[in-house]
Amino acid sequence: MSADKTTDPSTTAVMISFIVPAYNEEAELPGTLRAIRSAAAGYEHEIVLVNDGSTDATGAIGEEFGARVISIKRRQIAAARNAGAAAARGNVFIFVDADTRIGPEHVRGAVEALENGCAGGGAWLATDREIPRWGRIFFRVFTILYFGLNLGAGAFLFTTRENFFAGGGFDEIYFAGEEIFFTIALKRLGEFRLLREPAMTSGRKLRMYSGWKIFTRSLSLISGGPRGVMSRKKLDMWYGGDREKHIG
Repeated sequence: MSADKTTDPSTTAVMISFIVPAYNEEAELPGTLRAIRSAAAGYEHEIVLVNDGSTDATGAIGEEFGARVISIKRRQIAAARNAGAAAARGNVFIFVDADTRIGPEHVRGAVEALENGCAGGGAWLATDREIPRWGRIFFRVFTILYFGLNLGAGAFLFTTRENFFAGGGFDEIYFAGEEIFFTIALKRLGEFRLLREPAMTSGRKLRMYSGWKIFTRSLSLISGGPRGVMSRKKLDMWYGGDREKHIG
């Protein structure tokens, strides 16, 4: 992956490209795009919505909110993010999942981290709405372990244009866990900073699936290692396309 390099955001005006990969996200997407517009107030910015094979109103909603809509048919989150980066015009890239809400503190924190020389970063996460008690415990343990390792979650990641392409972007060998390898690549370029204020991401998987299914799928992925995420097999919770009927 290659692109023309730009100067560091500390030495030039900041132009932020918010890159939002999406597949059949008509229920969640309006809230996400509305939150991005509000969070980015005062910054020159664009929203690049990557519509990856949706069969619902995802693309139309993106256009309604003034996003540049890029259409692909890969059904792969890494490829969608890379397509958005290739089309982006900014010198700062902020990746936001279509079911995640960010605030001004996340945009400000990302820009400040990059201006202070960080290669990139992310944020801790919290879940929206009510989730089962077992889900709260599972999510709490996961976040302590995962973010304790200073790894970025795909729901919210940021870097500069230059560092994105220098690090090779998201590795399209992987259908899940690609943000881990992306984080490692950014760490080779410099400091990776996690913002302590959590971004709000959907807890729908913890509401839609049983604890047993989530546990067994997670265990299978861990035991399978990198090879286990090189295809969509056993990734139905990520690629099956199930959505909640109503968003409260």
